[in-house]
Amino acid sequence: MEKPEKKELAFDYDFLNKLIVGIGEVAKITGVPTRQIRYWEEKGILHSLTEEVGKNRRYDYQNIKKILLIKELMDEGFTLEAAVRKVETRMKVLNEMLEKLNLDSSPEDSQEDR
Repeated sequence: MEKPEKKELAFDYDFLNKLIVGIGEVAKITGVPTRQIRYWEEKGILHSLTEEVGKNRRYDYQNIKKILLIKELMDEGFTLEAAVRKVETRMKVLNEMLEKLNLDSSPEDSQEDR
């Protein structure tokens, strides 16, 4: 099986970051009830993209990934607080790696493919 090229990974990452879904869809995707998602947001664990009070909550890929990781750790027996700490550490490392990947795929690389 071939490894994806850096440009493909960067594109996928950019594409995923543009995906935005409502709280109901997030609940279906993650298996976490909307009530629990709202609670986590109230606790400051999640941050929806909703700017106005009373508007539907919307979430991006980063939030969905965070919910999935927290749920996975809680299913393994971690407390919410411990799961959040562990997930935030993991996501920080992941985001740094993805950022480096984005920086490594320079505009010159894309010119060569034309």
